[in-house]
Amino acid sequence: MTVHVKQDKPATENRLDTMRQGVIGKPVSRIEGLAKVTGTAPYAAEYPVEGCAEGVLVTATITRGSVVRIDAESALAMPGVIAVIDDERLTTRPAQGTANEAPQQKPRTICYWGQPLALVVAESFEQARDAARLLVVEYQPDEAAPVEADPSIAEEQEDETVREGNLDKAMSDAAHAVDLTYTTKGHASAAMEPHAAIAQWDGERLTVHASLQMLNYNITELSDALDLPEDRIRLISRYVGGGFGSKLGISEEVVAASIAAMQLERPVRVVMSRQQVFQSIIRRSETTQRLRLACDTDGRLTGFGHEALVSNLPGEEFAEPVLQSSHFLYPGENRELVLKLARIHRMTAGSVRAPGEAVGMPALEAAMDVLAERAEIDPVELRLRNIPDKDPEQGLPFSSHKLAECLRQGAEAFGWDSGPRKPRMRREGEWWIGTGMASAARVHNVAEAKARVTLKADGTALVETDMTDIGTGTYTIVAQIAGEMLGLRPDQVLVDLGDSDHPRGPGSGGSWGAPSIGSAVYVACMAIREALADTLDIDEAALALADAKAGNGTPLTELLGGKDLVREGHYEPGKITDDYLASGFGAFFAEVRVNHYTGETRVNRMLGAFGFGRVLNAKTARSQCLGGITWSIGMALTEALEFDPRDGHLVNRDLAEYHVPVHRDVPDLDVVLVEERDAAASIIQAKGIGELGMCGGAAAIANAIYNACGARVFDYPMTPDRVLAAMPD
Repeated sequence: MTVHVKQDKPATENRLDTMRQGVIGKPVSRIEGLAKVTGTAPYAAEYPVEGCAEGVLVTATITRGSVVRIDAESALAMPGVIAVIDDERLTTRPAQGTANEAPQQKPRTICYWGQPLALVVAESFEQARDAARLLVVEYQPDEAAPVEADPSIAEEQEDETVREGNLDKAMSDAAHAVDLTYTTKGHASAAMEPHAAIAQWDGERLTVHASLQMLNYNITELSDALDLPEDRIRLISRYVGGGFGSKLGISEEVVAASIAAMQLERPVRVVMSRQQVFQSIIRRSETTQRLRLACDTDGRLTGFGHEALVSNLPGEEFAEPVLQSSHFLYPGENRELVLKLARIHRMTAGSVRAPGEAVGMPALEAAMDVLAERAEIDPVELRLRNIPDKDPEQGLPFSSHKLAECLRQGAEAFGWDSGPRKPRMRREGEWWIGTGMASAARVHNVAEAKARVTLKADGTALVETDMTDIGTGTYTIVAQIAGEMLGLRPDQVLVDLGDSDHPRGPGSGGSWGAPSIGSAVYVACMAIREALADTLDIDEAALALADAKAGNGTPLTELLGGKDLVREGHYEPGKITDDYLASGFGAFFAEVRVNHYTGETRVNRMLGAFGFGRVLNAKTARSQCLGGITWSIGMALTEALEFDPRDGHLVNRDLAEYHVPVHRDVPDLDVVLVEERDAAASIIQAKGIGELGMCGGAAAIANAIYNACGARVFDYPMTPDRVLAAMPD
């Protein structure tokens, strides 16, 4: 039995707060944690499959052109080599920009250096690797065209364009104004687990163990790529070692392993090397951003301008949504927001770690700091004076808005000094010490989701959905929601995720996973509660379940009468998404030290305060915030994709040269969870948190660098050479 709920109005019942088990919101440790730390949780490449052959991808060594010939015979003559898969579907498969977006590439056409074009299959990985390295590929390079297009002819993305009032006049009439340009480098997702897949074909059905974030979309994408009906495909992705957007859509290893398994009629495993992941999987676009801000004598914004230039491959629809939060975060009746997309020949640009705000907010919030200085207003106070009471462009009410609380609670917890702020006020030996802050915002989304809940005759529960857990805590919060609703401890709830044979969940991405799948589980559990209430001949609201018993002391096992009780919950966002603007909000505070002689920056301490609806699990939510703040440090100080301008190949294509933050870069971090209930965000009153934690944090570090040593740096990452060059003499 399926129960379908379409949310058209705020969920004001607040039912989770009326339950009796008392596990929702609590800091429950991850229920799959022991399996992970003991190495017994199998990731995509680790499933024991008898007779599995090994495949290694061959990638292009030109940037633009076509494949003329692949000399398969030379590889086939090598020891252990079984096949060279030279299949056009490897280059005509759906191009991975983001999940469920699939423009087609031309057959045999090379669009970027590192593009996969063939697969060598052998009895061992070493044999496949060696043969792949020596495989002879003949190209016809496109010598006439440049590696990168002229950004001056970039396409304007009309759905992002806003022009209201007269921004130029507002700038000229303003008491205070700033007109600044910032740049950000491209980023890699840098997930710990590389992209991997094991494909098995039994002659009728294809089973693929893969590292994927969104099975609900991925099965359709693989079906399209292989021209194989979805009911003949099973995707399994029970454990994912990080995704950060890179595994939203299917990528080459999944398609290649599937084609090889079907052709060879034996299992095939394909694991990308770290270098292949960096050079072939999606990147975050670099950006150039112009910020124009105008305010009156009281610091209230009268003009707001944000223009951004991003890039992607020809034919790809995705454009890094840099302006996402700029549309609603601050007012200003004279507005101009423009996003432009240039076509360049690097690997596909797609969703990476909070796409949009992750790079847009650091530029905006750094510009706000400059405006605060010119207006001689404390940076926290400037933001408090510019919190709109409704969406400044569409006029929609906010579903909830906790920016002011985050600013105030964060400032108090951090010990923010709101007195006069001037650079170079504190020095310890070679080090200048300073503080900075920034607002945080990340749009909230929910998606259609389905989950099947079985209250078993033995008094335990089973939850089944194809929803994935990419390290965010999905297993645990699903167990907590079901446990709270059904009066069970989380360890009495078995959660079975990541199997496309289960009801389709929303997938992990866009920070919509928890509120979406949580709502589907809630719907299913409500239906089970109603059935149990009927058994007792009472209203559902009067059904008090705790410790596997009803309020009258009757055990669940007795209520069930030896039978399982099964309900499938189907949650779907309705017109409420058109009636409110929903977002998470927050504030970052940072203290840094900057070396006077080298420009080296170290973060001494950092704090984030975040409001994102109901906290489903205080421990996993805090962990997500800590991760986001850590990524903020990386964006601020270390992370940058570096391409060779001669041929477009990625120079720093491993974790030795692409510098993510390590332990020495990350100090003790603090998190303030600003509790709220957002009835319009989802029926469980929760919003996403996974990405909010890095949307603006880099600006807090940039602003602290200026306060410490007087260096205004307009290019991220703020490496020592850039900081040193910007320091006053």
